[in-house]
Amino acid sequence: MLRGPGGPYLRTGQVAEQAGVNVQTLRYYERRGLIAEPARSPGGHRSYPPETVALLTVIKAAQRLGFTLEEVAELLDTGRRGHPTPDLRARAQAKILEVDAKIADLTTIRHALAQVVSAGCDSLTHCTCPDCPLPFADLAEGRFPKES
Repeated sequence: MLRGPGGPYLRTGQVAEQAGVNVQTLRYYERRGLIAEPARSPGGHRSYPPETVALLTVIKAAQRLGFTLEEVAELLDTGRRGHPTPDLRARAQAKILEVDAKIADLTTIRHALAQVVSAGCDSLTHCTCPDCPLPFADLAEGRFPKES
């Protein structure tokens, strides 16, 4: 068994289980360069240093915060260069703006859906409710709203 500074090296299944990812995800991250290509045991098995589990946990946490894998790769690359930058802070602030925009969009969608439910709409193209909030019924019939 190989040993590293953090303890004995781990096999693929062990890393995946400890990090809470599947083996395909682990190999995909390896191909993408998010984690280093592991050493091989004398029998040809991948042997990951124990720190790989912590790195995978960081990657998954960043994804839960809304960062794409491309953004995570860039942030990891910045960190690997050993030069602290305000990059994470700036990206987190930009991500907050994205989240706020998504919340606004979802709020608009929720409001529209609540109107559909309240009005009793029953069809996108042939709605029978008297005050249909959906423009689709008129559009399907070739009737277009008058412009103001």
